[in-house]
Amino acid sequence: MDEQRVRGGPPQWWRHGPPWWDRWGEGERAPRWPWRSSVAVTVFVLAGSNFAAHGQEGERAALDPFARVLLLVAGGLLLWRKRYPVAVVFCTAGAVMVYLGAGYPYGPVLFTVALACFSAIVAGHRRAAWAAMGTLWAGHVLVAHWLYQWLPPSGDSAASWGGELVVATWVVAIAAVSELFRVRREQWARERAERAEAARRRADEERLRIARELHDVLAHSISVINVQAGVGLALLDSDPEQARTALITIKAQSKEALGEVRQVLDTLRAPGDAPRAPAPGLDRLPELVEQAASAGLTVDVEGEPPRLAPGTDLAAFRIVQEALTNVVRHSGSRHARVHLAHDADVLRLRVDDDGPATGADAGGSGNGLAGMRERAAALGGTIEAGPRPDGGFRVLAVLPLRASAGR
Repeated sequence: MDEQRVRGGPPQWWRHGPPWWDRWGEGERAPRWPWRSSVAVTVFVLAGSNFAAHGQEGERAALDPFARVLLLVAGGLLLWRKRYPVAVVFCTAGAVMVYLGAGYPYGPVLFTVALACFSAIVAGHRRAAWAAMGTLWAGHVLVAHWLYQWLPPSGDSAASWGGELVVATWVVAIAAVSELFRVRREQWARERAERAEAARRRADEERLRIARELHDVLAHSISVINVQAGVGLALLDSDPEQARTALITIKAQSKEALGEVRQVLDTLRAPGDAPRAPAPGLDRLPELVEQAASAGLTVDVEGEPPRLAPGTDLAAFRIVQEALTNVVRHSGSRHARVHLAHDADVLRLRVDDDGPATGADAGGSGNGLAGMRERAAALGGTIEAGPRPDGGFRVLAVLPLRASAGR
């Protein structure tokens, strides 16, 4: 509450709903019987009416069994106010009208109509609530200014119009408070739905991020392992030493892949904890070059990367990694070039190979290219991927450097 209270604004519960509001919402989907509140109101009305009767002796009719039955009916009807709000507000108003028309003492019986009206308006039955309250007021005017001559108590006189104005004000005040609460209730419901949607959106974004990480790690590592396994099988008999080297590369690559996969999965188990190892960045570009070399791909690197924000650094690393993986898997070329250039605003990454494509997925799989585009788009950058006019394939990424300005 705190910041809003300090600044003189409304309390926090008024802005976002009281703490029990979620339980109230569950009750609306499967209405419960409001036993406690209905019994409490009924007891209050009976006790308060007995007390009011002592202060109005001689002016109003004494409470008799019929009066107490009307009080019990008016209070008992509130038990159905969540399931049948329209019927309850009209029946409660009718019971109170009979009670007042019979000349019984004024008192808290009017509270039952107020609560029924409140429930009806909050449930969205505004016209029914206003109609019931208007009917009660019109009935009271009719009794107090015309029918009083034939109704108890005997010798009663017409009520003052000032009193009728007080009753009308009371009716309007109840309806106005109910309308205010209805509006706030709808706002709370919208805000609750927006918070739930935002949480779902964050979960979807996190799921996509993890899917991209796993795809990039596994696609690159498994591609290298696949190539080295083929080399090892081919040279197992003719060149055992080279086959041994291939197996060592497979072991090292699989160990690194397992470590990166474990780091990604750790974020699922404990999302609030800091990662055990720093996220990879372009400072690990020599490792990529070495891994590509072990898969039979020669990579030339031109240019030096600038200092990047962690998110941009990770995205740039994964884009280069996926591009080189696609060269290994889908290109007949055994040579690739990575070019890095930047100015004050953007980093440009270009990965070229000389082709030709060796399969239908020239340039890469749909998931790999989609992941690169998602990474770039998340930072406000772009990815262009396609065949070069002189043959081969090119991936060009343009990533903004604004996020790294604070470093």
